[in-house]
Amino acid sequence: MHAKLASAVAGFVLLTSLPAFADTTLDLVGPIADYKVYVSEKLSQLKTDTAAFTAAIRAGDVAKAKALFAPTRLSYEAVEPIAELFSDLDAAIDSRADDHEKAEADPGFTGFHRIEYVLWEKNTTDGLTPFVDKLDADVTELDSRVAGLALPPEKVVGGAAVLMEEVAATKISGEEDRYSHTDLWDFRGNFDGALKIVELVRPLIADKDADFLKTVDANFATVDGILAKYKNGDGYVSYDHLTDDDRKVLSVAVNTLAEDLSTLRGKLGLD
Repeated sequence: MHAKLASAVAGFVLLTSLPAFADTTLDLVGPIADYKVYVSEKLSQLKTDTAAFTAAIRAGDVAKAKALFAPTRLSYEAVEPIAELFSDLDAAIDSRADDHEKAEADPGFTGFHRIEYVLWEKNTTDGLTPFVDKLDADVTELDSRVAGLALPPEKVVGGAAVLMEEVAATKISGEEDRYSHTDLWDFRGNFDGALKIVELVRPLIADKDADFLKTVDANFATVDGILAKYKNGDGYVSYDHLTDDDRKVLSVAVNTLAEDLSTLRGKLGLD
């Protein structure tokens, strides 16, 4: 058995020993183990990409660092459905200026967005060494911690809906990548991460709720089609190119998808 898969299955021993959850967890052992492998692969990619990103900063190459910022974050955004399970590291890696008393001037403001602020607002790498050192360390710690982390199925399945709700409620405004306007890359990562969860649990509800899956698939396709409109080469246009109406269309589509996904836990007996 694949080592990561074996670790994920082992993490379910306690859960599957509880009678109230026995039937559900036994059905979900395979999908959640597969999801654990997916997350591990994403975090491995994140480590590799982050190392290249921080190396560019240490070399003083502003242009290269800017070019690597959004694609580096894709892997992180894809695993955000389970960010609640590593909330301390999520705060260190992905918090925004608003989360800190002194905003951009706060020494506790670290991670990708602190670096983004300096790269775009100051157009320099000066002073970033301690922040890139910490980012490398935090990403490495995240990869290590998740390797031994049990993933409660209700957190995984529920996380897909919570993430889409967050996208619609706050991220659509452009507040996350406010300096670089690379928000569409983040949406893609979030979208892919939520879709992966649906794909993994699909066999468990395909027979009993085919109409639901048909609706969910159609709504995923709608969001996917909207994002495709803004493709630019291997990436996306700057988010500030979208009009208010463009953002409203995206928000409605993501909200509709979030409403669908919010019922998924119940359909799997996880409420």
